[in-house]
Amino acid sequence: MDTQKSAILKALLREFGYTHRSLATEVNRVSGRFFGRPGAATDRDVRRWVSGAVRWPTGRYLLPLAEIFDRPPEAMGFVPRGRSSRLPVPPPRDADREEEPVKRRTFLLDVASTAATVALALGLDETPVSGRLTLADVQRISGVIGRLQAHFNAIGGGALLEVATAYIHRLRDAVDGCTYGPNVEKALHSAISDLYSSAGWAAHDGGYGELARLHHAAALQSAILAGDKRGQARAWSNLAMQARVEGRHREALQINRAALDSRQARQDPRIAALLHSRLAIGHARSGDSPAAARSVLAAEAAYDRFDTAAPPPPWLRFLDAAEISGLSAIAHRAMGRLPDAEIATAQALQLLPSNMHRNRAYYGVQLAELQIAQGELTRGTATVAAIDTSALSSRRIGDRLATIHHTLTA
Repeated sequence: MDTQKSAILKALLREFGYTHRSLATEVNRVSGRFFGRPGAATDRDVRRWVSGAVRWPTGRYLLPLAEIFDRPPEAMGFVPRGRSSRLPVPPPRDADREEEPVKRRTFLLDVASTAATVALALGLDETPVSGRLTLADVQRISGVIGRLQAHFNAIGGGALLEVATAYIHRLRDAVDGCTYGPNVEKALHSAISDLYSSAGWAAHDGGYGELARLHHAAALQSAILAGDKRGQARAWSNLAMQARVEGRHREALQINRAALDSRQARQDPRIAALLHSRLAIGHARSGDSPAAARSVLAAEAAYDRFDTAAPPPPWLRFLDAAEISGLSAIAHRAMGRLPDAEIATAQALQLLPSNMHRNRAYYGVQLAELQIAQGELTRGTATVAAIDTSALSSRRIGDRLATIHHTLTA
């Protein structure tokens, strides 16, 4: 691990209150629960993980670490070594040795099962990592990435982070192991940029902010290598969003303005609508309500210029009238205009397609929060009861929903 990545594991130890010795003890205990006998990790092993001397621990320790810190290996700063760097599935255990079910572990295993199903359905292993790549190969790769993005819109990012990360490694193997011409090289880097952006959103949806930022930065780098202006605009937009989520509002505004000044934003009303919507939220959270209102109007004006006859790229299919309403609701809420935010959120829910389960749950949670904030507890309770999270894998949405339940019961 480099200095930045090794710092992640150090920070996790501090956040969870572990010393090197106590973490080794906990890893051995969890390893015993997973594999039937305790592990043999020592404080020396932990020091080697923290220092980066061991870039990818053995699966016997990696799976317990993922359980303890509730995040995938890359989000702990570990660096995969290749095809062998897959998070293992623990072997089955006798029923009489099963402990009390732990909600977090159950969630992790459900995510792993969903991820395996999606990976199999997408045929990720069919992408060649040797031989000669053609434009037809890259088109198939782009199709896989587009379908992965469609899965995100349907179920959320929590189950797809592992899938996206594994596919990133496979495409990196293809970059190093295949031969191709300059046009294929650019197309391949453009596809990798799209995949990094999708992985960044999956990490964001799973609550892994540091990993999300790294993926969005990698998306920008790949888009630059490809000379892909659309990919660059997408990456800048995501970096602005991530900065805003982390409370760096001025930086988010600067990034957003720079992205809006790009030729791609001026030529593509879909990208312009997305950027203006996010700029509105940035202005609102910075306390500039007039600028936020102007950006909301600019987003709506850009939406009116959409060419509905031309299909959008897969990553922008989510940006429809429902999403424009939902994003404007976030801006209204940040400006303190709760009734306007509630109306816009309700409109988003009415306009959302039935297959957008993730966004429907997201805006359902947002509507309940707005109703509760206005003292309408009965309506908020009814809204929460209507939210369907049965097929959803989104830690961010789950955490917000848990907070609502706590508020209502309190």
